[in-house]
Amino acid sequence: MALYEHVVLARQDISPQQAEALNDTLKALLEELGGSVAKIEYWGLRNLTYRVKKNRKAHYSLLSIDAPAAAVKEMERQLSINEDVIRFMTVRVEELDLELSPVLSRRDRPERPERGERTDRAETVEQ
Repeated sequence: MALYEHVVLARQDISPQQAEALNDTLKALLEELGGSVAKIEYWGLRNLTYRVKKNRKAHYSLLSIDAPAAAVKEMERQLSINEDVIRFMTVRVEELDLELSPVLSRRDRPERPERGERTDRAETVEQ
């Protein structure tokens, strides 16, 4: 079976629970067709760079998939019918990255220090 990363953008006016339910539906569909979902990350409601189908925001989700091509094609067909889905993209990868994605790991990082707190740069300027 092939390995894929799949990103889904759902409409802004659905609830986070409905977005999570969409992810669970996709997982059940793939497992029914002989595939498996190694990881599901819900990134939350995020701003879009430009308006897509009159939406300024979307619920983002990332799925790491190990499934046959026919299962992925059926999943994409189901998503194209679903009115809650704005966009989706599936990319075939060589191996699945099961660690936290950069989008979620950025939330765990400590915040940047205030502008006046940067002593290392001030010391080099004085010398």
